Amino acid sequence: MSLLAFVRRTPSAALVGVQLLGVVLYALMETSPRGRALFALFGVLVLGFALRVVRSGPWLTWIGVALAAPIVVLTIVGVFTPNPVINTASAALYAAFYLYAAGSLIAYMLQDTRVATDDLFAAGATFTLLAWAFAHTFVVCQALQPGAFGSSLQPDGTLGPRSWTELLYCSVAVLSSVGLSDILPVTPMARALVMLASFTGVLYIALVVSRLISLATVARGDTGRGSRS
Repeated sequence: MSLLAFVRRTPSAALVGVQLLGVVLYALMETSPRGRALFALFGVLVLGFALRVVRSGPWLTWIGVALAAPIVVLTIVGVFTPNPVINTASAALYAAFYLYAAGSLIAYMLQDTRVATDDLFAAGATFTLLAWAFAHTFVVCQALQPGAFGSSLQPDGTLGPRSWTELLYCSVAVLSSVGLSDILPVTPMARALVMLASFTGVLYIALVVSRLISLATVARGDTGRGSRS
C-alpha cells in the first residue's frame, strides 16, 4: 500500500521505473516474433504511465488522449497482423505523443518555484520521454529511407535496418551528449534528426535541469539560514 501511495504521489517515478525496465526487456524481447508482440504490448503499458503523468501537468489532457487512442488501436492491430505501414504509422504517433508528454512535464516543472520529489523524478522521466520520442522518429526515418542509419561496426550495412534497441541507444547517446554510439546517421534527413536530438538534449540540460538545481540550492540555503537563526 505504501508503494501504491508513493506512485500516486509521484507518478513520474513510476514512468521512469517502467521505461528503465523496458530498456532491458526490449533487448530481450525483440529477437523473436513472440517477443516483438510482447514488446508492442509493453509499449502500451509505457503509454498508459505516460498518459497518467501528463494528467499532472498543466497542458490539455485531451490532446494526449487523442494521440494515445490511435496508438493503442494500431499497436493491437500490428500484433495480430504485422505490417510495415502500420508499424511506421504507430512509431510516428508514438513520437508525437512522447514529445507532447515531455513538453507537458517541462511545463509542469517550470511552473514550480520549489523543488518537490516529483519534480526530480519528472526530470528523469522527461529525458526518457525525449529519448523514446527521437528513437521512434529514427524508426520512421529508417522506414521512409532504408539505410538511413548505419553502424561503424558494419559500415557496409550487412545487418540491414537498425533494431529498436540500437536506435534507442543512439537516441540516448545523442541526447546525453556522451557520443558513445556506434549507430551513425547516413542520409541527410537522418543527420538532421540527430542534430535536432543533440540540440534538444543540450537545451534541456541547460534550461530545465540547471533550473531545478538552482531552485534546490536556494531552498537548501534558506533552510540552512533558518536553522541557524
